[in-house]
Amino acid sequence: MVTHVAAEANGDERGALLAFIEEQRGGIRRALLGLTEEQARTRPSASELSLGGLLKHVAEVEQSWIARAKQEPPAVRRDESNWHETFRLAGDETVASQLAYWEQVAAGTEKFIRSAPSLDDTFPLPPDPWFPPEGRVSLRWLCLHLIRETARHAGHADIIRESLDGKTAFELVALEQGGSWG
Repeated sequence: MVTHVAAEANGDERGALLAFIEEQRGGIRRALLGLTEEQARTRPSASELSLGGLLKHVAEVEQSWIARAKQEPPAVRRDESNWHETFRLAGDETVASQLAYWEQVAAGTEKFIRSAPSLDDTFPLPPDPWFPPEGRVSLRWLCLHLIRETARHAGHADIIRESLDGKTAFELVALEQGGSWG
Protein backbone atom coordinates (compact mmCIF):
# COMPACT_ATOMS: atom_id res chain seq x y z
CA MET A 1 0.00 0.00 0.00
CA VAL A 2 1.18 3.46 -0.79
CA THR A 3 1.92 5.60 2.24
CA HIS A 4 3.00 9.21 2.21
CA VAL A 5 6.68 9.78 1.51
CA ALA A 6 7.89 13.05 2.97
CA ALA A 7 9.34 15.53 0.52
CA GLU A 8 13.09 15.46 0.27
CA ALA A 9 15.25 18.28 1.48
CA ASN A 10 15.80 20.77 -1.32
CA GLY A 11 18.16 19.14 -3.82
CA ASP A 12 18.40 15.79 -2.01
CA GLU A 13 17.67 13.49 -4.95
CA ARG A 14 19.38 10.58 -3.22
CA GLY A 15 17.22 11.03 -0.15
CA ALA A 16 14.07 11.08 -2.30
CA LEU A 17 15.02 7.91 -4.15
CA LEU A 18 16.01 6.11 -0.95
CA ALA A 19 12.76 7.21 0.75
CA PHE A 20 10.69 5.71 -2.07
CA ILE A 21 12.66 2.45 -1.90
CA GLU A 22 12.02 2.32 1.85
CA GLU A 23 8.33 3.07 1.39
CA GLN A 24 7.98 0.02 -0.84
CA ARG A 25 9.98 -2.16 1.55
CA GLY A 26 7.45 -1.15 4.20
CA GLY A 27 4.61 -2.53 2.10
CA ILE A 28 6.20 -5.96 2.08
CA ARG A 29 7.09 -5.83 5.78
CA ARG A 30 3.52 -4.81 6.68
CA ALA A 31 2.08 -7.70 4.67
CA LEU A 32 3.92 -10.05 7.06
CA LEU A 33 2.63 -8.46 10.29
CA GLY A 34 0.98 -10.92 12.64
CA LEU A 35 1.46 -14.00 10.44
CA THR A 36 2.80 -17.34 11.58
CA GLU A 37 5.74 -18.94 9.79
CA GLU A 38 3.29 -21.38 8.22
CA GLN A 39 1.11 -18.56 6.87
CA ALA A 40 4.19 -16.75 5.52
CA ARG A 41 5.12 -19.91 3.59
CA THR A 42 1.59 -20.51 2.25
CA ARG A 43 0.95 -20.11 -1.47
CA PRO A 44 -2.74 -19.18 -1.64
CA SER A 45 -2.97 -19.06 -5.44
CA ALA A 46 -1.81 -20.91 -8.53
CA SER A 47 1.40 -18.90 -8.29
CA GLU A 48 4.50 -20.15 -6.49
CA LEU A 49 4.59 -16.88 -4.52
CA SER A 50 4.36 -16.76 -0.75
CA LEU A 51 4.99 -13.78 1.49
CA GLY A 52 8.12 -15.38 2.94
CA GLY A 53 9.34 -16.11 -0.57
CA LEU A 54 8.70 -12.56 -1.73
CA LEU A 55 10.62 -11.25 1.28
CA LYS A 56 13.59 -13.49 0.47
CA HIS A 57 13.44 -12.53 -3.21
CA VAL A 58 13.43 -8.76 -2.73
CA ALA A 59 16.29 -8.95 -0.22
CA GLU A 60 18.37 -11.06 -2.61
CA VAL A 61 17.57 -8.87 -5.58
CA GLU A 62 18.46 -5.65 -3.76
CA GLN A 63 21.72 -7.14 -2.48
CA SER A 64 22.65 -8.46 -5.93
CA TRP A 65 22.06 -5.10 -7.63
CA ILE A 66 24.17 -3.23 -5.09
CA ALA A 67 26.89 -5.87 -5.51
CA ARG A 68 26.75 -5.36 -9.30
CA ALA A 69 27.10 -1.61 -8.82
CA LYS A 70 30.15 -2.23 -6.64
CA GLN A 71 31.37 -4.71 -9.27
CA GLU A 72 31.35 -7.52 -6.72
CA PRO A 73 29.67 -10.91 -7.00
CA PRO A 74 26.24 -11.20 -5.40
CA ALA A 75 25.95 -13.03 -2.08
CA VAL A 76 23.84 -15.68 -3.84
CA ARG A 77 24.33 -16.40 -7.52
CA ARG A 78 21.08 -17.33 -9.22
CA ASP A 79 20.71 -18.94 -12.63
CA GLU A 80 18.19 -21.19 -14.35
CA SER A 81 19.11 -24.12 -12.11
CA ASN A 82 18.28 -22.42 -8.81
CA TRP A 83 16.12 -19.40 -9.68
CA HIS A 84 13.04 -21.06 -8.14
CA GLU A 85 14.80 -21.09 -4.73
CA THR A 86 14.67 -17.30 -4.50
CA PHE A 87 10.88 -17.43 -4.07
CA ARG A 88 10.61 -19.70 -1.04
CA LEU A 89 12.00 -19.99 2.44
CA ALA A 90 14.14 -23.10 2.71
CA GLY A 91 15.71 -25.07 5.52
CA ASP A 92 16.18 -22.94 8.62
CA GLU A 93 15.27 -19.66 6.89
CA THR A 94 12.55 -17.76 8.74
CA VAL A 95 10.68 -14.54 8.27
CA ALA A 96 12.66 -13.06 11.17
CA SER A 97 16.01 -14.09 9.68
CA GLN A 98 15.06 -12.73 6.26
CA LEU A 99 13.80 -9.45 7.75
CA ALA A 100 17.10 -9.09 9.64
CA TYR A 101 19.07 -9.84 6.48
CA TRP A 102 17.00 -7.33 4.47
CA GLU A 103 17.62 -4.70 7.15
CA GLN A 104 21.37 -5.21 6.68
CA VAL A 105 20.98 -5.07 2.90
CA ALA A 106 18.92 -1.86 3.17
CA ALA A 107 21.55 -0.24 5.39
CA GLY A 108 24.20 -1.21 2.84
CA THR A 109 22.12 0.25 0.02
CA GLU A 110 21.68 3.52 1.90
CA LYS A 111 25.39 3.77 2.72
CA PHE A 112 26.45 2.96 -0.86
CA ILE A 113 24.03 5.37 -2.56
CA ARG A 114 24.77 8.19 -0.10
CA SER A 115 28.55 7.78 -0.47
CA ALA A 116 28.71 7.48 -4.27
CA PRO A 117 30.32 10.50 -5.92
CA SER A 118 27.38 10.90 -8.33
CA LEU A 119 24.11 9.24 -9.26
CA ASP A 120 25.35 9.63 -12.83
CA ASP A 121 28.13 7.09 -12.14
CA THR A 122 27.63 3.94 -14.16
CA PHE A 123 28.46 0.29 -13.83
CA PRO A 124 28.40 -2.59 -16.31
CA LEU A 125 25.49 -4.96 -16.57
CA PRO A 126 26.39 -8.63 -16.29
CA PRO A 127 26.73 -10.68 -19.47
CA ASP A 128 23.35 -12.36 -18.93
CA PRO A 129 21.26 -12.91 -22.09
CA TRP A 130 18.45 -10.62 -20.90
CA PHE A 131 20.75 -7.58 -20.69
CA PRO A 132 22.08 -5.70 -23.72
CA PRO A 133 25.65 -6.63 -24.63
CA GLU A 134 28.14 -4.37 -22.91
CA GLY A 135 25.26 -2.42 -21.30
CA ARG A 136 25.81 0.09 -18.54
CA VAL A 137 23.38 1.77 -16.14
CA SER A 138 23.66 4.66 -13.72
CA LEU A 139 23.19 4.61 -9.97
CA ARG A 140 20.05 6.70 -10.55
CA TRP A 141 18.75 3.92 -12.84
CA LEU A 142 19.62 1.41 -10.10
CA CYS A 143 17.56 3.31 -7.51
CA LEU A 144 14.61 3.60 -9.87
CA HIS A 145 14.89 -0.11 -10.69
CA LEU A 146 14.86 -1.01 -6.97
CA ILE A 147 11.75 1.13 -6.50
CA ARG A 148 10.04 -0.62 -9.41
CA GLU A 149 11.11 -4.12 -8.36
CA THR A 150 10.11 -3.67 -4.74
CA ALA A 151 6.81 -1.94 -5.61
CA ARG A 152 5.84 -4.73 -7.98
CA HIS A 153 6.34 -7.30 -5.26
CA ALA A 154 4.69 -5.14 -2.61
CA GLY A 155 1.58 -5.31 -4.79
CA HIS A 156 1.89 -9.09 -4.94
CA ALA A 157 2.26 -9.11 -1.16
CA ASP A 158 -0.99 -7.14 -0.74
CA ILE A 159 -2.90 -9.70 -2.78
CA ILE A 160 -1.31 -12.70 -1.05
CA ARG A 161 -2.01 -11.27 2.41
CA GLU A 162 -5.63 -10.53 1.60
CA SER A 163 -5.97 -14.07 0.22
CA LEU A 164 -4.57 -15.52 3.45
CA ASP A 165 -6.73 -13.78 6.04
CA GLY A 166 -8.71 -11.01 4.38
CA LYS A 167 -6.55 -8.21 5.82
CA THR A 168 -6.06 -5.32 3.43
CA ALA A 169 -3.19 -2.90 3.15
CA PHE A 170 -5.26 -0.22 4.91
CA GLU A 171 -5.81 -2.50 7.91
CA LEU A 172 -2.13 -3.44 7.99
CA VAL A 173 -1.01 0.20 8.06
CA ALA A 174 -3.34 0.77 11.00
CA LEU A 175 -2.01 -2.39 12.70
CA GLU A 176 1.56 -1.19 12.18
CA GLN A 177 0.66 2.17 13.72
CA GLY A 178 -1.02 0.50 16.69
CA GLY A 179 -4.57 1.46 15.82
CA SER A 180 -7.43 0.18 13.74
CA TRP A 181 -8.90 1.17 10.41
CA GLY A 182 -12.33 2.71 10.37
